[in-house]
Amino acid sequence: MQIPWLLLVASLPTSGATVRMRLWRSIKALGCAALRDGAYLLPDSPEHASVLTELADLSNQEGGAACVVNVTPRSKTDEASFIALFDRSADYAEISGRLTQARKSLPSCSASEIAKTVKRLRKELDAVQRIDFFPAQASLDAQAAWSDFEEAATSVLSPDEPHAEVRAIELLDKRRYQGRTWATRRHLWADRVASAWLIQRFIDRDASFLWLDTPAQCPPDALGFDFDGASFTHIGDKVTFEVLLASFGLESDPGLAKLALVIHALDAGGGSTPETIGFEAILSGARSRLKSDDDFLKEMGGVLDSLHTHYSKESLS
Repeated sequence: MQIPWLLLVASLPTSGATVRMRLWRSIKALGCAALRDGAYLLPDSPEHASVLTELADLSNQEGGAACVVNVTPRSKTDEASFIALFDRSADYAEISGRLTQARKSLPSCSASEIAKTVKRLRKELDAVQRIDFFPAQASLDAQAAWSDFEEAATSVLSPDEPHAEVRAIELLDKRRYQGRTWATRRHLWADRVASAWLIQRFIDRDASFLWLDTPAQCPPDALGFDFDGASFTHIGDKVTFEVLLASFGLESDPGLAKLALVIHALDAGGGSTPETIGFEAILSGARSRLKSDDDFLKEMGGVLDSLHTHYSKESLS
């Protein structure tokens, strides 16, 4: 079955450098292949057709001459030559090289530097994958390099990050969990600070907390959370916050259920929302300002209170 193609044939306006630059950047961002100057090829799709038509209209409005036409290769050889124009192997190799170098430098980088590098390289990889219309081995190799780098970065940033257990989650009576000491790894981040907040607000209002340098420091009578072997930790695809919700029958609270999506995305990855991005920015800013985990929990507790109230009101509207 032949692949349908679209061709933007455009003579860009001679006046208006801003418009010409906008058109060129859009063509590049779409991942078009240049057959020659002024002829830009893409696999046919409704999205591509819509965007190319908009670019042609813009060019025409600004004094250029452009149109979008359907193209059908005359032979399998021609089609193969079209596909070859979209080979992203060089782009993937460049990113893989940067991932390898970044992995080597991890031990000498600060936490904030590592976080910035992770975001930057993820953005670069996403940009190539977005315009890789014919993924091949190079794509798989780059994804493997990313996974290795991400795992290494996580081990540096959170050396005691828990491994998910495979077991059922038991429904517990919170009356048996009052006035207890709860313990987790110090230098709180999304899952741990949200779990501590959840414990304080919804499970054990008289809870006291211990912030551990290592999980091995957890006292036998303390309830550990978010580390391997803890009373409450990752189970299956649920992060600790979600496990606590399920353990104490709190999943039916609509505000907590929506908040769980944010915490899961920040701790384990997944769909990002404006709230997720905003909450991560607040976490990062507060973490940089506040050295004490007690102060960090207090400040982020107010933010989580507000998010919970917002989500609860939203579910009623």
